[in-house]
Parts: sequence; C-alpha cells; structure tokens
Amino acid sequence: MFKIAVLLWIIGGATLAGMMVIAVLAVPSLSEQAMMWIPRAVAGGFVLAIPVSFLVARMIANPSTR
Repeated sequence: MFKIAVLLWIIGGATLAGMMVIAVLAVPSLSEQAMMWIPRAVAGGFVLAIPVSFLVARMIANPSTR
C-alpha cells in the first residue's frame, strides 16, 4: 500500500501544487506578493496530498472497504 501511496502522492502533489499556484496567480491581492505566496502554495499542495494519497491507496488496496 505504501508504494501505491507514494506514486499517488507524486502525481497528486504536483497536481494540487499547480492548482494552488494558479489560485495564487488568479487572485490579484495575492499575485502582487507572488514571490512569498507561490512557495507556500506549492508546499501546501504537496502536504495536502499526503493524507489524500493514503486514503486513495487504501481504497485501491482494499476494494471491499468502500
């Protein structure tokens, strides 16, 4: 299950980080200070993807627990 979670985390972390960067750039008040907010958005996306990837990996490994 851990290997599946790591693979999902790599893909999901990059996706969530990209979505959060787009959100930072789309909000004018945040895009003025993009140098401060973009690294935080990327880190937040990767951290947020950790529990999500473990939940999805658990669902993939044990399809009977859905």
